[in-house]
Amino acid sequence: MQLSDSNHAEITALCKQGDDLVKAGDLEAGKQNYVAALRLLPENHREWEAATWIYVAIGDVHFRMKNYDKAFKCFFNAVQCPKGLGNPYIHLRLGQLYYEQENLEKATDELTRAYMGAGIGIFMEDDPKYLAFLEMKIETSGR
Repeated sequence: MQLSDSNHAEITALCKQGDDLVKAGDLEAGKQNYVAALRLLPENHREWEAATWIYVAIGDVHFRMKNYDKAFKCFFNAVQCPKGLGNPYIHLRLGQLYYEQENLEKATDELTRAYMGAGIGIFMEDDPKYLAFLEMKIETSGR
């Protein structure tokens, strides 16, 4: 299934504006653009690949704002959308969010999935506590 060209263009434009706002530090306005884009998806929006990256964008805003419960819901939704399961970045965020919820068994599982899918580099842009935690749980090579 594909979105109509006009719908796809409108969703893409809203997300691009959201990205620009987030980069400029206006997280709340950026999030509003992503939410508006999500609302443009047809019914059963989780069946659309666009929902995957929109949920990731909204989740990232919440993660940066330390709204971990809302971020978790977004990444939990994203992993259920097309190409979400197995996406190392989504698994990284889920692992970090499970860690923040003190669900360390699930954190280990998700962080391991991220590591296996993308290697150690995926951890380098975030707080080093997540990699340190994973290194305590598994033996990582290639450091």
